[in-house]
This record gives sequence, structure tokens and C-alpha cells, in this order.
Amino acid sequence: MENILNLFDGKYVMKLFKKRVLPLYPDFKSVKKITVIAHKDKVWDRTYHVVIEYRTTFFSREGKARILPIFCTAHSCEPRRNVYVVLKYLWDHGFARGNLTIPHPLFYSQRYRGTFYRGVQGDNLYHFIRENNRPQIEKVVARAAQWFAKLHRLPTAGARNFNKENSRIATVIPGVKHILDRIDRDYPKYYPAYREIYRQILEKEKTFFARRRKLWLIHGDAHPENIIKMSDHKLAVIDFTDLCLADFARDLGAFLQQLEFMIQRKIGDKNYIALVKTIFLDNYLKHAKIALDGDVHDRINTYYNWTSLRTATFFLIKDKPEPQRAHGLLVKICYDMKIECSV
Repeated sequence: MENILNLFDGKYVMKLFKKRVLPLYPDFKSVKKITVIAHKDKVWDRTYHVVIEYRTTFFSREGKARILPIFCTAHSCEPRRNVYVVLKYLWDHGFARGNLTIPHPLFYSQRYRGTFYRGVQGDNLYHFIRENNRPQIEKVVARAAQWFAKLHRLPTAGARNFNKENSRIATVIPGVKHILDRIDRDYPKYYPAYREIYRQILEKEKTFFARRRKLWLIHGDAHPENIIKMSDHKLAVIDFTDLCLADFARDLGAFLQQLEFMIQRKIGDKNYIALVKTIFLDNYLKHAKIALDGDVHDRINTYYNWTSLRTATFFLIKDKPEPQRAHGLLVKICYDMKIECSV
């Protein structure tokens, strides 16, 4: 536990970066300054979960200064090697080329169970939603659709399943049984609805994979806060903890639900929600070069409702529960799935 505190010490990190980062940038001669910014600093007696940004000033051989945002994500119980492996796989396969990009993986530290990477600079999509900046929302959503299409087009031959547990709803942490047991204990009135929703969703996913052998690389955590506008023409997606081999429709359903949820909360315009969702889906289908047939539509809806259920679950079981926010989501899920359950 004492080790992790080193990552908040600028002098220690300076030595670490001179050894591990500077050699990765041959155009730079030296590291001169590091500003430590803790985005997540949860350090307890025996566990930790940290996300730290290091605004690092490098000097080129010509004496010009350049500041790069370098990040570390580290977790005592969930080694972040997977994040590094995923980013390196995508980077080595040319995914970072062009205007649809990703963070640059630097190295993994077993000592800290953390991945270090060069971050991306810009505002996330949720920022524009909060500001009700509709022109920017529409532009970023269109480019996000292109980014997901680019990911889903990557060949998967030879690609490992980077997060096998995350590939199926049945095994996504913390697991269906854990969630149902918790709901049965703390919110028994919601239990019948939860049980039936999960039964139907799991059956639909199982049926699809039983008849289809193809899998796609998916991001696995598609939502507006992970979409970064770097410039008018450049966009990045961050947070690759959940990347895995699964159904591409999962990214679409998850993103559409979170997009709707956040716009409804911050803007509250149902017509505008419909417009933005259409922009996303039309751009995705165009760049993925697929048609929205009944099968794809149903799969998107399945993952949309699953993401709604995950959101409701978050409000029910977080440290300071907000059951009133979960209730409306559960009512809508039951209506969409034609489940006769009183919630």
C-alpha cells in the first residue's frame, strides 16, 4: 500500500518517467516538469483504485517545450495489464491512424498493477450535452458512430478475447446471481421484474450466439463520457477496460441508451433525443456498411434494455441509493419488453 503513494510524488514520478517514458520519445531530450493531478485517489488500508494524470513538460533536442498528458490507471484487485494489452493491440494494428483514434499505450507496471498511457486532450460528449451545445452534440455523435464502425470492422482472426468475462451478459461482473440476490434482499418488490428481464435478455443473447459464429471487437463501455472531441476533425474514445469479443449491437444499444438518458436528464427534449439517436445510428450503418434489418434492430433493443437495467441497478445499490431514479427506468424496460410485472 505504501508503494502506490509513490505515484502521487512528483519527484518519484520524474525519475520513473526518465527511465520508462523518455526512451519512447526519441525526439525529446529531457523531462523538466510534472504536474500531478489525481482524478481518482481511492487509497484504503489494503486496496486502492487510482487514476492519475501527469501533465509532463518535455524538451526537444531543439529546446522547444511540449506538454503531454500522461495517465496511470491502477487497481490493487483488478490488474490493469489488460488495458495496456488492448491499447497496444489496437495501436499495433493501425487503429490510431487518421482522425478516429485512441490513447497511446506506454508501459505496464506490475509493481503498481497499473497501465501508463499518453492521454488525449479535449472535451467529452457529456460536456456538450451539459452545455446544450446542439451543433457540437450532433457533430460528435456522428463521428462517434464512425469510430465504433471502425472498431467493429477490425478483423478478429488471431485476436484474443481480452476480457472473456465481459463477453456475455451472464458473466459480466458482478454477475447476474449477485445482482438478483441483492435486489431480492434490498428491493423485493422489484425482484420479479428483475428476474424476468434477465431471463429474457439472457435467452435472446444465448440464441444469437448459438446460431452465429462471428464475433466482433467491441468497446464494452460505450457512453458519452468516453467520447473525446480532440478537434473539429479528430475524435478519440477512452477507457478500454471492458473491450472484448462480443456482438457489435451491444455497443450500439449501450451508447443509444446512455445518450438518451443523459440528454433527457440535461436537456429534456424528446424530439431532440430522437434526432440525435437517428444521427448516430444512420452514420454507424453507413460506415459499417450494414442494413438495419429486424435481427439487428432486436439485438440493439436487447442491449439497450440491458444497459437501462444496469443504470437502474447502479442507482439501487450504490453507497447512497436513489431508488426514485431507478423506478422510471424499470417501468420503461418492462413496457418495452412487454413484461407484465408490477414495479
